[in-house]
Amino acid sequence: MKSSFNEIIRSNNVVLLDFFGTWCGPCQTLMPILKEVKNEVGDQLKIVKIDIDKNQELATKFQVRSVPTMILFKDGVPKWRQSGVLPKNEIINVLKVHG
Repeated sequence: MKSSFNEIIRSNNVVLLDFFGTWCGPCQTLMPILKEVKNEVGDQLKIVKIDIDKNQELATKFQVRSVPTMILFKDGVPKWRQSGVLPKNEIINVLKVHG
């Protein structure tokens, strides 16, 4: 799993990890926002959703203490991190700054 995860975060120029829980209300709120972001920015961003209950080792590695937590990678390096729900325009602004 680690090698494929590392390949994923390096495969695209910009990758956004979305750590979520199926039981988490704010996570459900964030899902359509991320779809809108993806629709707007297209292929320049890859979004990877990570269920913390199924990927506890990964959540621990990135010290995810609350969900949703988003971590933005550029060229395999974490550049930005935020817990909680953000509006679409704020996420797109982060992409403009770090992407």
